[in-house]
Parts: sequence; structure tokens; C-alpha cells
Amino acid sequence: MRRLPHILAILLLLAVAGQAMAAFRFPIPEFESGYQAPKVVTPPPRLIPPAVDIAMLAGTLSLTAWLVLRRRSRREVLLMAVASLLYFGFYRKGCICPVGAVQNVANTVVGDGTGVPFIVAVFFFLPLLFALYFGRVFCAGVCPLGAIQEICALFPVQLSRPLEHVLGLFAYAYLGFAVLAMATGSGFVICQYDPFVGFFRLGGTLNMFLAGGILLLIGVFVARPYCRFLCPYGVLLRWASIFSKWHATVTPAECIQCRLCENSCPYNAIVIPTPADAPVDRRAGARRLGLMLLATPLIVIFAGWTGMAAHQFIARIHPTVRLAERVAAEEQGKFTERSVESDAFRAGNKTPADLYAQAEALRMRFKTASACFGAFMGLAFCGRMIRLSVIRRNKDYVADRGACLSCARCFAYCPVGKEDAAA
Repeated sequence: MRRLPHILAILLLLAVAGQAMAAFRFPIPEFESGYQAPKVVTPPPRLIPPAVDIAMLAGTLSLTAWLVLRRRSRREVLLMAVASLLYFGFYRKGCICPVGAVQNVANTVVGDGTGVPFIVAVFFFLPLLFALYFGRVFCAGVCPLGAIQEICALFPVQLSRPLEHVLGLFAYAYLGFAVLAMATGSGFVICQYDPFVGFFRLGGTLNMFLAGGILLLIGVFVARPYCRFLCPYGVLLRWASIFSKWHATVTPAECIQCRLCENSCPYNAIVIPTPADAPVDRRAGARRLGLMLLATPLIVIFAGWTGMAAHQFIARIHPTVRLAERVAAEEQGKFTERSVESDAFRAGNKTPADLYAQAEALRMRFKTASACFGAFMGLAFCGRMIRLSVIRRNKDYVADRGACLSCARCFAYCPVGKEDAAA
């Protein structure tokens, strides 16, 4: 019975996906055969004042923080996530989203300098502000991307901690890649490849539905794979949550070492106590830390050089570079048929030489951006290794503030304080 809400929610998602994917049952028409596209009739947009969305965001963040820190209720936090999924996901179609707002902020800082709309700025900074005070409560009960995965996490298992750390680097790569795309004018890749927006908007490409479906299927056993291993905004929330003033704790009072919570967290966010008789060689730890600090500049430089060396390959994310390569290949006879993009280009006023020159200028721009991307990944790797090199002793079960999503799963396993709460 405890899993009945999860099962019903998953059946609802499957029904939504089936309705949305019905648009792909028919082949794409041949427009060169005289076919006339019918007039598209779209429903009027929902004219919701920005103040309503801002109030909903602030209200749900505040309520989730109260449910996590005061109520300590897993059920209520899960209900809060479902409500946020319905409003921010299906009703507001996944937009505005703090995850996608990363691109708007990056575009202002390193892109073309376009200003960030006020509501986008609020959606970007407010969850980070709450993370500085209360931890990742946005992930717990407000983010629709996290909520849809939390509902599907029926049989979550724990990954090994080394594997967790390795896979976690992909989120840093996605963040750096998104910033690189904005710096080079390559587009909003986070929004373009959002795996769940197709479900929210009841429409999208077949590939994106497959990607979202695969992630949700994986998420049945590996809880929240997108949040943990891909979400670029999750990286920023992790950094802010590490310094949070108040944060969810495994136990509301003194830990009695019952070990009931040890395997309750599928996110590896519970740090187990250090055995009293475990040897602690602080000199060895200091040596490892010193070596990592000395190696960090070399690793960052090497990673930056690797990124710069791969700039021509990375530059293919830009449509102009891809078009130039396609036109050049067609000119060399490597393709027997022209693509739609190359036909559109040849119908314009530019010559292939102009296109090649524009693509070459973009590649030079990618050379610098790719070097910065590589250096960022090198720094992220070193930062994670430095953190693992620091030896810490813990006497109780505590939450890893960076990794903890404040999902309240561990609360149900802790017997401390339950008698008082029941009274």
C-alpha cells in the first residue's frame, strides 16, 4: 500500500507519454510534392502574472524547508513534490525552470550580454539562496524534474561510493558544456535536451521521449539519475548547500547508533561514523592532500590543453560549423543528395567561401572556450580528489550536505524522537 501512490503516478505518466507520442504515428510529408501545410491553431497562452509564479516558488520553497527541518515528514515532502510536479511541470510546462535559467545567466556573463529577465533571475537565485540557509530543499519538493524521478524510484539501490563520485563528474561536464555553448552562441542546449519537457508539454521529438523514458526506467533502481549525474543546476545547489546555515539531519537528537538509517539513503548522502578503533594516519592524509594540491595546476593545465586540442570536434555543436562541413562534403561529392539545411543555404545570398570563413572564425572562438572548459573539468576533478583526501572522523550518522537532497527518506528509519512526536 505504501507504493500505491508511486504506481498510480507512473501509470499516469505512461498515459501522458502515450498521448503525446501519438503525433509520431504518421510519416513526415514530402513538402516538394505540392503539399500545403495546414494552418496551425494553437490554444491561447496562459496569461499568468510573473508575481504568481514567483509567489508559488517562494511559497513552495518555504513550505518544503518547514516540512524537512521541522515536520521531518517523508510523506508530506513527497506530497509537496507531487504538487510542484503538477504546477511547475504539467501546468507551467516546465518553464520557467531554474535549471534552464543557468543558460540565461551564462549568456549575460560570457555570451552576447543579453540581460536576464527579472522572473528568470528570481528563479535562478532564489533556490540557491534557500540552499545557503536550508540545504537543497528545491531538489526535495519543488523541482518538477526531481519530482518526476522521485515518484519513479520504487526500488532504489545504493551505488558504490567510488562509482558515485565518478558519475557525479558528468554533471560538472554538462554545466561547463552549457556555459561553453552560450559563450560561443551555440544555443540553449539544456532546454534543447531536457529529457522530461516532452512529458510536461505533451509533445516533442521521439528521441527526447526515449531519453526521458530511459532515465525514468533507470530511476526505478538508480534513484534520480538526472539529478545526481547530469543536472547542471544541481552542481550550483551542491556548492551552496555545503555552506547551509541549517540543514536536514539524519536524527533530530543524539544519535543512538542503531544503524537503521545506514542503507536508507539511495543517494549515498549519509556519512557513517568512523569506527573508534580505526587507525587514523594523519600524516598519510596530509601527504595525499599535499600531493593533490601540487598536482592540481598541472592537471588543470593538461585538461585545458586537451580541451583546446579537441576544439574542432566540440565546435560541431554550432549549427554554422555543421552546415559548413556538410556543404564542403557535398561540394566534394561525398553525398549524393543535399540536406534541407544546405538547400536553404544555397538559396540565400552567401557563397560557400563566406560560410567557410564564418565557420573558421567560430572554430577559433571555440579554441579558447574549449580550453576553459577543459580547465574547468580539471579543476572539478582535483576539487573532488582533494575533498576525498581530507581525513575526517565522524562519531554519528550525519548528512553529506553537498549530496543530500533533503528527500526525508532517512527520517522514517530513525527511532529517535518518534515517541515524542507520537505523543
